[in-house]
Amino acid sequence: MSNQSPRSGSNPIPPKAKDAQRQLTVKQQREQRRAEKVAEFQRAQARQRRNRMITIVSSIVGGVGVLALVITLVIVNAAPKVDPASIAIDGLQSYPNLTANHVQGSVTYDQTPPVGGDHASIWLNCGVYSEPVPNENAVHDLEHGAVWVTYDPDAVDAAGVDALRAALPSTYIVLSPYPGLGAPVVASAWGEQVKLDGVDDPRLGEFITKFWRSNDAPEPGAACTGGLDGPGRVA
Repeated sequence: MSNQSPRSGSNPIPPKAKDAQRQLTVKQQREQRRAEKVAEFQRAQARQRRNRMITIVSSIVGGVGVLALVITLVIVNAAPKVDPASIAIDGLQSYPNLTANHVQGSVTYDQTPPVGGDHASIWLNCGVYSEPVPNENAVHDLEHGAVWVTYDPDAVDAAGVDALRAALPSTYIVLSPYPGLGAPVVASAWGEQVKLDGVDDPRLGEFITKFWRSNDAPEPGAACTGGLDGPGRVA
């Protein structure tokens, strides 16, 4: 009988070892899946923390903005209101006891531009005009509490007109050229007028504060739209 030796290089794996190897592989897979779930859970938590932080920061910023707005409103409202009657305007001319009849045709006025008196039955639509407007219709606006700002086109250029527009309210205002005015700018309200040295004359702001929509007008607050468009209306 001859002895047979094991084949060179063979290394058979026992069945138990194979089972253990398969079990290890399954265990590793479970651990891998668990690690992935843990990582996903951690990422979700990180997103939640980030979103909470964004919400908190946004709330703080919004709260600061609201607080600033509230403080601003309190300061503005706490500021004492200027009594129009207390405003003294250098060079102001007053014309009391003006008539206010509605008439047909043209009217001869004592002031240039007029500050009141008999006038057309249809008012001029308030706004900005690039051409002279009819006196009789503009005076009707003064009766409703509007302010009429006129300028000499030979003394005020386009930039000056833009400056006037920026300085005036958007309603109950008529801005128009007036050739031969006698002053660069004139501001008129019912029975009141001041001749100004230019578009930057601070008395214009004082005049607006004192007489714009004044209750001293015969019909304060009456319409300044729905009437007549004069020539060259641009706004």
